[in-house]
Amino acid sequence: MTDNGQAGVIVCGIDGSHGSRLALQEAIRTAARRGGRVRAVAVYEPPEMWAAWGYGSASAIPMPDPDTLHDDELAAARAMVDDVLEQTEWDAALPEVTVEVAPGRPAEVLVDLARGADELVVGHRGRGAFGSMMLGSVGLGCVLHASCPVTVVPEPVAA
Repeated sequence: MTDNGQAGVIVCGIDGSHGSRLALQEAIRTAARRGGRVRAVAVYEPPEMWAAWGYGSASAIPMPDPDTLHDDELAAARAMVDDVLEQTEWDAALPEVTVEVAPGRPAEVLVDLARGADELVVGHRGRGAFGSMMLGSVGLGCVLHASCPVTVVPEPVAA
């Protein structure tokens, strides 16, 4: 058991994309093999960060209620996880899968939440080296800064 009680835990970053669905499937399969559990985490940009991240003046944007935004993000994340659990054929008994949402920058939040976990799993968007350099890369940020092993699940390549 680690200091923060996360032994047997696989943290998986989800955002509703096809790549994050593949990452969640991989995390669930791995946790089932290891007898662990999955923490599926969706990270969202809180309204107070919109202006700081280049979305214009924060005063010009009507700010949503933080609790409503959090609840909406959680409902969307749970719906995605439920869909993956229902739509995928599983070879083994399903592990416990919890769903969480957190505000912030995805790579930073995922690295922080994976501290002490057995593994961090994220999807790969496939933007290529230039796109990742220009747009930032959650997968790269996780690989560079996580204190646990990181699996970046690629999109399947058509034959």
